[in-house]
Amino acid sequence: MASPIRWDELLEAPVLENAKLRVVYFPTMSLPQASPAGGIVRFGVFEADLAAGELRKNGARIRLQEQPFQVLAFMLEHPGDVLTREEIRQKLWPADTFVDFDHSLNTAVTKLREALGDSASSPRYVETLARRGYRFLAPVERIDAQTREIASAPALSTPVPTDEALHPELEVPLPNRGLSRGLFALIQVMYLSFYLAALFHLHQIARNTESILPWWGASTILVAVLVTAGVGIPLRFYLFSAATFDYRRLGEKFQKLFLFILVLDQLWAVAPFLMTPTIGFGAAFAATAALLYVPFSERTLVKMAYPTLPNRG
Repeated sequence: MASPIRWDELLEAPVLENAKLRVVYFPTMSLPQASPAGGIVRFGVFEADLAAGELRKNGARIRLQEQPFQVLAFMLEHPGDVLTREEIRQKLWPADTFVDFDHSLNTAVTKLREALGDSASSPRYVETLARRGYRFLAPVERIDAQTREIASAPALSTPVPTDEALHPELEVPLPNRGLSRGLFALIQVMYLSFYLAALFHLHQIARNTESILPWWGASTILVAVLVTAGVGIPLRFYLFSAATFDYRRLGEKFQKLFLFILVLDQLWAVAPFLMTPTIGFGAAFAATAALLYVPFSERTLVKMAYPTLPNRG
């Protein structure tokens, strides 16, 4: 009588034969995993559980196929970095996999955007860079299992009041980037108009200042107008073109220039008082009060359009 067949022997050998049974084991093929490490990555109101392969929004699971999730997981490993299509292919599609890669990647990115409520024209999460690849825009936060267990209990009892993604610095719903950039560009046009109008009506400014100031005070005002307008015109052209062409380092550059811009704008905030004989003291005071706030609104608009990404060592 033949000895019984043990199942552990069947699993250990790809081919097993005996008098009455032939077992052939074929390994199955599946998509490669985007990251061997698990963990939870949070961005905005979304959480990606890399170990379980699940995407959640405010704790509720969102249906997302495996391939789009693998693309998301790879992007979450490199937030803010430009990932070329070739890098994504090498990471997610083995060399011996015969697929229409371009079509598969485009479909995966489209499904990912649908799950995130994102758009290619005004991206908040996944940005397409023509002829270069893709970039994940939103800052990410990695949560370990222990922190997740501690924080899970109060989170379940506290309802989230909104399903909109929040800005990482300002704690407001993420605005439309195009609108923020457009408003910032309009402010630059406003200051350019101020500079040009002051230079074209320099003689009128001289008369107005001489009527209320001694000659040395009037001369000082004229020199200040000439110098600040001469510096401000190229500065405003630079900021306007950077916002128009969506220069990605505008946020970083503006932060470095902010102190200088603040001083320049505060000086020009008192410019309406030069027109007091024409518009009256009350109107000049109101205009000055409004202009004092403008540089801070510029900084806010830049932060809305160009949020600071977390530092990666």
